[in-house]
Amino acid sequence: MSNHKGYLIMYKNLLFIFIALWSFCMNGVSRDRKELLDFGWRFLKGEAPVGSVKPDFDDGKWRIVDLPHDWSIEGIPSKDEPSGGDGGYRPNGKGCYRKTFQINKEEIGKVFGLYFEGVYMNAEVFVNGSSLGTHHYGYSPFYHDITSLIKQGENVIVVNVDNSYQPNCRWYTGSGIYRHVWLTSTNPIYFKQWGTFITTPNVSEDKADVAISTEIINSYDNERELSLTTILYGPLGDEIGRTTKGIVIKPGETLKINQLLPVQKPQCWSPDSPSLYSARLSVAENNREIDSILESFGIRTISYSAEEGFKLNGNSLLLNGGCIHHDNGPLGAAAFDRAEIRKVQLMKEAGFNAVRTSHNHPSEVFLHACDSIGLLVIDEAFDGWRVAKKPHDYSTLIDKYWKDDLSALVLRDRNHPSIFCWSVGNEVIERKEIQIITTARKLVGLCRELDPTRPVTSALCAWDSDWEIYDPLAEAFDIVGYNYMMYKHEGDHIRVPERIMIQTESYPRDAFQSWSYVNDNPYIIGDFVWTSVDYLGESSIGRWYYEGENAGEHFFGDHFPWNAAYCGDIDMIGQRKPISYYRERLWNYNRPIYMAVKEPNGYYGNIKETMWSVWPTFESWTWPGHEGKEIEVEVYSRAPRVRLTLNGKVVGEKPTTRQEEFKAVFKVIYEPGTILAEAINNEGDVLSELNGYHNELKTAGEPYAIRLKADRSTINSDGQDLSFITAEVVDKDGIVCPDATNLLTFSLKGRGTLLAVGNADIKELDTTSDSKHKAWKGKALAVVRSQLKKGKAIIAVSSQGLKGTQLEIRCK
Repeated sequence: MSNHKGYLIMYKNLLFIFIALWSFCMNGVSRDRKELLDFGWRFLKGEAPVGSVKPDFDDGKWRIVDLPHDWSIEGIPSKDEPSGGDGGYRPNGKGCYRKTFQINKEEIGKVFGLYFEGVYMNAEVFVNGSSLGTHHYGYSPFYHDITSLIKQGENVIVVNVDNSYQPNCRWYTGSGIYRHVWLTSTNPIYFKQWGTFITTPNVSEDKADVAISTEIINSYDNERELSLTTILYGPLGDEIGRTTKGIVIKPGETLKINQLLPVQKPQCWSPDSPSLYSARLSVAENNREIDSILESFGIRTISYSAEEGFKLNGNSLLLNGGCIHHDNGPLGAAAFDRAEIRKVQLMKEAGFNAVRTSHNHPSEVFLHACDSIGLLVIDEAFDGWRVAKKPHDYSTLIDKYWKDDLSALVLRDRNHPSIFCWSVGNEVIERKEIQIITTARKLVGLCRELDPTRPVTSALCAWDSDWEIYDPLAEAFDIVGYNYMMYKHEGDHIRVPERIMIQTESYPRDAFQSWSYVNDNPYIIGDFVWTSVDYLGESSIGRWYYEGENAGEHFFGDHFPWNAAYCGDIDMIGQRKPISYYRERLWNYNRPIYMAVKEPNGYYGNIKETMWSVWPTFESWTWPGHEGKEIEVEVYSRAPRVRLTLNGKVVGEKPTTRQEEFKAVFKVIYEPGTILAEAINNEGDVLSELNGYHNELKTAGEPYAIRLKADRSTINSDGQDLSFITAEVVDKDGIVCPDATNLLTFSLKGRGTLLAVGNADIKELDTTSDSKHKAWKGKALAVVRSQLKKGKAIIAVSSQGLKGTQLEIRCK
């Protein structure tokens, strides 16, 4: 399949599944079965005032916010914040949310619930003044049945959030209701939340069996006779199967029903062809539909062995993965649908075929995007277990809440075809304690009980020389995760030949070695670099720095003002770094050639690297003051050879085979102008420019103007959609000025809101909620949020001494 055709299928799938799911949510039986409650909340940062949980409390002076909302990102990083470098030096504390909603007279008697996709953290929920309890873990979703508290007319929800116990995490968490909130409304007979499980136990080229297990709840006090109808829809939305079954359900019963439906000539799900099916289940009484749900799924098989590696649909597949954290850069933790989808798109376009959701429950829309665009997923629940990594982390919760939180992950996510593996932990500290085996078996056992179709892993790591002590723990897992320990693979394979290994974390600079491990050894099924996308917090882990600056690794001391990681292949505003293009060419044979230039040591200062850093390398031929001096140029290519030309003169020609790690390094005497790299075949011929086998860089002149590029110029007027707009400082010829740090001022008119601005500088201390922001390496980012009305939004940008510009975003 061509890349163009593959991406067409991905985006058609993405469009279909989101239209289907959202139209179902917004146009269900009677009142919306799931009604989005994201708009019009009142918010107060700080301790909840006395009496604020009462319905008649006056919150008129509180700020109005729409969800998703993260109050931490609105603050300015400060060295004094108790979250420290791990939390990006951002403020946390407490906050209170209030919202009203109406219930009509005819709705009394229905079953109502509140569903929170994610609140960080310690969220105590009140409805009409009554507490529903506190949900502690900030990453797991939770549901409250509020039927007994609902009344006709106005109802009031209060959510008190407490993120004041710091530090409680090793990365930036955000604070507040950072994911969606839903009001659910059903008849007294209804489908249980997360009670439908779809598998494909038998798959062949001609036929697949779709097994559907679903649970229906009868909250009436008498027995009812019902009919259950299931309709299957194919990848294009056409009906491909239907069945109806009569059932009898007892009073108060939760009835599980199993069905098996055939699909002829199935289109199997894979990263290259992410074909999605859906099942609509409806229950009726006396021919009147009383509840229905829509579940998407994929048809695929997975297998794995030390002898044959990982197979998807019977075909061997090497997993080129990246780890991510949950934040969205300048948006903080706020999980806007478009931001989550964009993150998946960026990874896919960078050549990844897999992602690890380190180290917590991802958002639901992120997983839908992985299904639709085509990324395999390791779905991870926890960072650590009983021994703390931070004073207030999950170690304080695990004994009481592990089963609820892990169940929420597996039950919520088990219908996603993109998920091929569950992960229950990361670098657990108590590896030398015997009770860790019991903990591991409990966690793995629950995963297998709720979903026997997928393997379970945990990412293991050692800090001393006794790696083999892990063997009893490793036996608990179907696939053993190695964090930075893959150099042990040969001895481990001899000692435990049946062990299946996966590199769950690797250093960015070890890209070639990591690829080699997986390419050469079937028992190593994949590599997941730390990380694919830059993230807030775990400050300075991937930095390089200059002699004289605050020295050392991120885990030694304080490195303020560094407040983000910078170890991602993709930076904080979505721009790919040269290491990303190199990694892409290792794992993908048909990618064009790419050229980058290493910053000369001493140009700005003497460069010092850290464990997760990569030598500063840029897509730039602009090095003023370095004329006549040597500079290194790297060319990444899968062609046999490459040729380098500077201002029309051939610099040299070098091989780019595996022996050279698919990379040619030229030492060039710098002079401004144009440098060109060309791919050469075995016969010495220059390969076609049209196929991407030429790459050139030009020296930039003085900053002259600002250019705006929107990832999407048309967005939905749903109050949730986003356009990510890159601002570039360019010279008169439109070449990006890589040293430009101009202060940019953004403004917006019309049907939109300027949601955030930012750049990729991890030492940046400006707030992302201001309209002014400096460029870094010649670039910055502005994010526009749609409103609930159609029309146009005009974003303009200006800077002293530069020619400004504006861009139109249509909200349809």
